Amino acid sequence: MSPHILILGGTTEARELAAALASRPGWRVTTSLAGRVTRPGAVAGEVRVGGFGGAEGLADWLREEQVDALVDATHPFARAITAHAARAAAVTGVPSVVLRRPGWRPGPGDRWHPVDSLDEAARLLPGLGRRVFLTTGRMELAAFAPLTALHFVVRSVELPEPPLPPHTEVLLARGPFTVADESALLHEHRIDVLVTKDSGAAATSAKLTAARELALPVVVVRRPALPDGVTAVPDVAGVQRWLDLTPR
Repeated sequence: MSPHILILGGTTEARELAAALASRPGWRVTTSLAGRVTRPGAVAGEVRVGGFGGAEGLADWLREEQVDALVDATHPFARAITAHAARAAAVTGVPSVVLRRPGWRPGPGDRWHPVDSLDEAARLLPGLGRRVFLTTGRMELAAFAPLTALHFVVRSVELPEPPLPPHTEVLLARGPFTVADESALLHEHRIDVLVTKDSGAAATSAKLTAARELALPVVVVRRPALPDGVTAVPDVAGVQRWLDLTPR
């Protein structure tokens, strides 16, 4: 019987994994997208869009669609869906693995300020700079809305959700970005502090190099911890090895 693999997607690694698995003869590969981006990139295999209705809804879908293995390849900050996936896999007995790219690590010359939340980042900002390059995505920016004395440049793929700080410029752009691109942006907007989540993506790491070269402080939001007991691998090859060794 052909194995059915469900990928919880939305990342570059999820698309790469879908392409690799869909090329295996007889494998059925379904990628689930949350639907928050209106123009996602092309994905190999089957695609479903929208939520499942929590852990219980996902568990029902795993049973109904006879899923043989679940791969959580969502964004490292997609805390809710990762928790739902872990619970759904546990109650159904479906083998599951989390694909998480390695996080960023500071190097010589970096002026990083690690924090555990956007609220903590917002509290730190007034002491670090007045013109902020905010690259934490388009959601959950309400934490920065009370900072009326600061100027924000917000970059995201789609328009950010309000509330936003009163002095905000929005740049709609999708990576990858080069160090030259990021340096030009920092100069043009006279940025003196950068805020980012530790997504670990190579496509967006150039801003960290540019900030280092300009000796700018960087507020880095740490990743949430993974649920207890989950198996995590750092790359697509690791998922393929796990699938080859996992009884289905």
